[in-house]
Amino acid sequence: MHYELYIDVFFLENFAMDFILLAVVRKMLGNNEAYWRVCLGALFGALLTCLAVALPVPYASVKLILLHGLANIVMVKTGLKTQGFKELFRAWILLYISGFLLGGVFGFLKQYVRLGSLFLALAVASYYIVSGIWSLVVYLGRQSRYRCQVVLQVGAKRVIVQALIDTGNCLKDDITGKPVSIIDKNVIKKLWGENDIAGIRYISYHSIGKAEGVMPLVTLDGMYVCRKEKEWIEKPLAAICKGDLTADRYEMILNPDVLIGGIDYGNKSCSTASI
Repeated sequence: MHYELYIDVFFLENFAMDFILLAVVRKMLGNNEAYWRVCLGALFGALLTCLAVALPVPYASVKLILLHGLANIVMVKTGLKTQGFKELFRAWILLYISGFLLGGVFGFLKQYVRLGSLFLALAVASYYIVSGIWSLVVYLGRQSRYRCQVVLQVGAKRVIVQALIDTGNCLKDDITGKPVSIIDKNVIKKLWGENDIAGIRYISYHSIGKAEGVMPLVTLDGMYVCRKEKEWIEKPLAAICKGDLTADRYEMILNPDVLIGGIDYGNKSCSTASI
C-alpha cells in the first residue's frame, strides 16, 4: 500500500490543531500569555511534528518519543511559557486531556460535514464546545466547593440546612464586629417554634438591586459547618431573610469569615451582602 503525504497540508493542519489545543490548555491553566506566544508554540509544534514524520527514523519508539515528548514539550514550553517541571508536566497532561476532548467533539461534528474545506471551521467550533465544557466543569466544581451542610442549634433543638458559602457576603454586626450569616425565615420557625426570640435586634444592609434595608438579627447557640471536617462555631450571628432562600436550593448564606479554616476566594472584592 502506498501513501502520499502532502507536507504543506500536513503542516497547516497540525499548526491549526496545535494552536487550538494550546488555546484550550491556556484557558484550563488560567494562563495569561499573549496569543502570539501560543501561535509561536503551535508553529514549533507543527514543525517538529513534520520533522519527526518526515525523517527516516528506524524505530517506532524513537518516533513516538519525538512526537509525544520533544515536540509537545517544546510546544507547551514555548506557547505557554511554563515555569518549572511541575507546571510543565501539568500543562503536558492537560494537552492530552484537551486533545481527547477536542478529538471527540471534532469527530462527532465531522460525520455531519463531508467537505474538507470546512476543516478549520470544524476545528474552531470544537474549540468553543470544549471551552464551554471546561467552563461548565469548573462552575460545577466551584458550586460543590461552596456548598455545605450546616447543623444549627438553639437549646435542645437542631436543624440541618443546606448552606452556600458566599464570598460576596461581608455583612458584619456594627456592635460586636462579628460576621453575620443570612438564614431563611422558615428555618427560624423550626428552631424557635412558637416561642418568642430573645435578644432580637436589627441590622442594616445593602445589596445589589436594593439600596438599603434592615433584617432581624439573632444569636444561635452554635452551629456545625460540615465540610471536609466538622467545624463548631460558638454563638454565631444570623440575619433573618424576609425573602425565600429555598428557591435557590439552600436555606442559609454562610459568611466565609465565620469559618475557622477560612476559604480561598482570591482577590474578589466584598462590598455587598448578597440576599
